[in-house]
Amino acid sequence: MGSMNETQISQFLLLGISEDPSLQPVLFGLFLAMYLVTVLGNLLIILITISDSHLHTPMYFFLSNLSFVDICFTSTTVPKMLMNLQSHCKFIIYRDCITQMLSFLFFSVLDISLLTIMAYDRYVAICHPLHYTVIMNPRLCVLMVLVFWIANILHISSQGFMVLQLSFCTELKINHFFCEMNQVLQLTCSENFVNVLIMYLLPMVLAAGSLIAILCSYYKILSCIGAISSAQGKYKAFSTCASHLSVVSLFYCTGISIYLSSVVTENTQTTARASVLYSVVTPMLNPFVYCLRNKDIKDAVKKLLR
Repeated sequence: MGSMNETQISQFLLLGISEDPSLQPVLFGLFLAMYLVTVLGNLLIILITISDSHLHTPMYFFLSNLSFVDICFTSTTVPKMLMNLQSHCKFIIYRDCITQMLSFLFFSVLDISLLTIMAYDRYVAICHPLHYTVIMNPRLCVLMVLVFWIANILHISSQGFMVLQLSFCTELKINHFFCEMNQVLQLTCSENFVNVLIMYLLPMVLAAGSLIAILCSYYKILSCIGAISSAQGKYKAFSTCASHLSVVSLFYCTGISIYLSSVVTENTQTTARASVLYSVVTPMLNPFVYCLRNKDIKDAVKKLLR
């Protein structure tokens, strides 16, 4: 199979999650509704945390950042998919495909980074409650978020530099509804094995490192909760991190299951459908998880509605 330099590539073909023409209007309506719910739900979280002075705490500062990243995370894929479904055109130009791939990777890693910071915040709040306001001061909170933004920008810059060194085969069909990195790298005919390997492994290492940090935080949290004598105290301590734990479980469980299924099965269209869980459904459910399981958020919503 011949190869083409990236400067000669005009476009990729996104096969999507279904090639049945009769399903296109149904999919358009479904994904449009899910996207609107995601954007409006996360905007509501941001509005509430800004407007309510009782929520000007590190926990809700990180939550508002997570909501903003979730909006960006979903916006990298769904609008283009909606355009393709509406116009019945499945092509995406090379520049937009690479931009979408890097943007999706950037916001997914940033999502994981914020979940890691929030796990550390819950660890300090439960295990060191008397020193919480001193340790988690506003300056440190802003600094941690800023450091992760800068680190992820550097990470994506390196990924972008490496992907621009690759050449692609003449068969440019992507078995997905967006330019997912694994699918794009499978189309390369480049002999630069080291670059491809680094592009595969680096996001996996970052995700695994964040998961280990989250698990360590919750191990210490559970140890501290176990040392509390009263059942009411244990329930109150655990309830402060229940929402975050639910979001972490939802994000990582769907992501890991999709990755494992893509390794086991060769049906890439099935994998593309399953990818909807972590790329579209999870950001949509996050506001519901925090609103339904968090008394402060529910009180703030009622106050805002009044």
